[in-house]
Amino acid sequence: MTALFRRIQPSKKLRITVRSIAQMLKIRENLIKRVESWANVVFVHHHKGGQFISYRRLEEWQNAIAHQIQTCPTLSQLSQLKISIQYDCRKFTKQYFQKSLDFLIEMCIERQDILEIWESSNCIAS
Repeated sequence: MTALFRRIQPSKKLRITVRSIAQMLKIRENLIKRVESWANVVFVHHHKGGQFISYRRLEEWQNAIAHQIQTCPTLSQLSQLKISIQYDCRKFTKQYFQKSLDFLIEMCIERQDILEIWESSNCIAS
């Protein structure tokens, strides 16, 4: 379990919707019988049986990381978060969509720019 996974705590904090599972699996919502959030994966019961899905493949995971980025209060904490994200992405390459990675990288850059401006203006004001 990576630092990012422990930070997000998906089985406790993410609200996985049938809609998001159906979109990812490209099936209709009514074909999904039950969704179980386990410690490391989501187990989905659907019309063809059961299937394990990584939290990292879900939109809720991307949104949770985006929230972590947006609420990072300092550059040093953002830097630590970026390292955790990079490590997680390298370790679980096949579980991330490139589109999600691009989105998270862009968010990190934007947050870094905001924090640099904020921290430099605080230095000037002091």
